[in-house]
Amino acid sequence: MDKLIWKTTNADETMAFATRLAELLDKGDVLTLEGDLGAGKTTFTKGLAKGLGITRTVNSPTFTIIKEYVGRLPLYHMDVYRVEDAFEDLGFDEYFEGNGVTVVEWAHLIGEQLPEEYLKISLHYKNETEREIVLNPYGSRYVHLCKELMK
Repeated sequence: MDKLIWKTTNADETMAFATRLAELLDKGDVLTLEGDLGAGKTTFTKGLAKGLGITRTVNSPTFTIIKEYVGRLPLYHMDVYRVEDAFEDLGFDEYFEGNGVTVVEWAHLIGEQLPEEYLKISLHYKNETEREIVLNPYGSRYVHLCKELMK
């Protein structure tokens, strides 16, 4: 499987798709999020949080780099946009190998630190309401996850 493309026509559909994905996630899963400002990365993460049973308000960790939320599984939400060369000191591998689900916004900036297997999610802004969500699985775990999501 090369990739899975899903189209949504509003924020609720984007959240619903992410909620469905979250229900299939397990500890140690790593998701990367790419997309321009306004493409829906935070909306997508809110849907993941909902699917993980997190009731706390989720917002972008732009200035804190990492936010942690408690649910069925912990959610580690990272925004590495402002991280320069200091990423080795932040212990990303401890999150990637931890007991929760890690979501990394702007993950291409720390590409060398990512695990070998992860699910790359790209959100594309089509217009005011429409988004295209592209899932690229890296590794058998994520190929299987995408197949389950398509059922």
